[in-house]
Amino acid sequence: PSPSSFQPNGATEAALRCEIEELKRKDLALDQEIAQLLSEGYSLEELEKHISLLHEYNEIKDAGQMLLGKLAVIRGVTTKQLYPEYDLELSD
Repeated sequence: PSPSSFQPNGATEAALRCEIEELKRKDLALDQEIAQLLSEGYSLEELEKHISLLHEYNEIKDAGQMLLGKLAVIRGVTTKQLYPEYDLELSD
């Protein structure tokens, strides 16, 4: 194939440019949020620890959701029906 066959068409190139601009805006917003937290007295180490703990929490929550789903299938009920049995709120 010729090198020109690897060039994105106009629509794809425009979409990529929009995506790049959106990522730049998100990056700037995150930088501003970090600066705000630092100005409030949080340290980078503290923020990194908090993010790490949030990731761990999400992984544990995902595992719990998976187990609830498997239990629901075994019992022939919906996951939602299991929540009261385990004192869970639907927002959990």
